[in-house]
Amino acid sequence: MAADARIWLTEIIEEYLKDSPDNSLKMEPDEKAWDAVLVGFSSGADPLYEAYKDLVSESHWTPLEAFSIGFPDVVVNPANLTVISWILPQREATRSDNRKETFYPSRRWVQARFPGEEFNNSLRRHLVNALSSRGIKSVAPILLPEWSRVKSARFVFSSKWSERHAAYAAGLGTFGLCDGLITSKGKAHRVGSVIADLSVPVTERPYDNHHAYCLFFYDGSCTACRKRCPVGAITETGHDKQKCREHVHETCGEYVRKSFGSDGHGCGLCQTGVPCESGIPKKILKALNKTDSCGKR
Repeated sequence: MAADARIWLTEIIEEYLKDSPDNSLKMEPDEKAWDAVLVGFSSGADPLYEAYKDLVSESHWTPLEAFSIGFPDVVVNPANLTVISWILPQREATRSDNRKETFYPSRRWVQARFPGEEFNNSLRRHLVNALSSRGIKSVAPILLPEWSRVKSARFVFSSKWSERHAAYAAGLGTFGLCDGLITSKGKAHRVGSVIADLSVPVTERPYDNHHAYCLFFYDGSCTACRKRCPVGAITETGHDKQKCREHVHETCGEYVRKSFGSDGHGCGLCQTGVPCESGIPKKILKALNKTDSCGKR
């Protein structure tokens, strides 16, 4: 089943995205929240997951640790676990609206973050149920009661499972100056994953470093996300998580309550109006294609 499993799993995700009424911004007139999905696979034994305890958080789970929380009585080899990761790209209308903003998020962006993330959760559950129907045990780490965000002396804020880092391991993208994950569909997106007791061929990582798709780290030519940040939380030395969080949750949260009558929050300005909004920057993509044609990757 291994060779066909990637196709089967990808089709489950794609069909749910296409058919589920939950894929909605919950606005009038109704419109879908997400564009065509990207799917990638990484091994539960990938050394990156152990490295994430140093690179992401001291509390970050390995796939085996997360799976064992869901199935404490099941003995499994990490090499037999697969992390199924996906990217839900923002649609053009949402990106366009947020591109015009300079301080607060657009309404569409807020709806994508909240009703849109509710769809992401329903997709997690749907995939777990689909696997269970075939007798395959799986967990969605973010939905485990034990999952939480944690404070970190080294990283300020982190979590017990990072969807973006799982997606990086699955070959779906690399990180930018603002910490966003730049994918072939850009960095305006939401991310999800499920860990399954199923051995699936992994997705090749088409990059050799975690900043490969960011123009700032590529040749220093871009700081667009820094300029887009309304509170100076992005500098050439990186991302100030505390300053960012205060703006997103407190300042924008109050704005969303007053303007849209909901309890949401968000910002996303650094993800829109930038060269990596909807794809890998053209300069980098051109260089990658040239490398491919020479067979030197």
